[in-house]
Amino acid sequence: MKEIFKWILILLTPIVLVYFIIIHVQIQRYSYMEVPKQADYLIILGAKVEGLIPSLSLQYRIDAAANYLHENQHTIAIASGGQGSGEDITEAEAIRNGLMEKGIDASRIQLEMKSTTTNENIQLSKSHLPEKQDIGIIVTNHYHVYRAVSIATDENMIVHGLSAKTPLISYPKAYLREYLAVSKYYVLKFFSKKG
Repeated sequence: MKEIFKWILILLTPIVLVYFIIIHVQIQRYSYMEVPKQADYLIILGAKVEGLIPSLSLQYRIDAAANYLHENQHTIAIASGGQGSGEDITEAEAIRNGLMEKGIDASRIQLEMKSTTTNENIQLSKSHLPEKQDIGIIVTNHYHVYRAVSIATDENMIVHGLSAKTPLISYPKAYLREYLAVSKYYVLKFFSKKG
């Protein structure tokens, strides 16, 4: 029995490694997407807020969004994210506050304050899209762009990914979590097609 288990392990290990390498290549490819100018909207995905203060991951998303909004004055922003434990305000409010501190006018910012997952971020943000919604951008940390854009594409949205930096300290946990999240996304997508 031990011998059989050993051979199964020997055979499966390279397959699993190749699978995760393929996911990693996709993550990297999407994190370097070119974004169009003058998009109709951008959706900034929420991340942890510590009390009232955005986590470094969220701050990087706010910074990337603010830079784009300054250069593209007709683009509106949708700040997306509900309120989790340890958060005194919603992630959407933290994003709005951060954008306003960087000089973005409040009239350009819509709030989606109920979502708790990436899927919900995308789905619930759809009701906030402007009338003209030909080109959209999803703003998130670089490791997360591939899955976020894939989910939005499944929702019939035409979007590009704007990659924000990822804090170095977050890399191991972020990537491991994302490999698992992408795997879950693949499985759910496979079964939804079957159903």
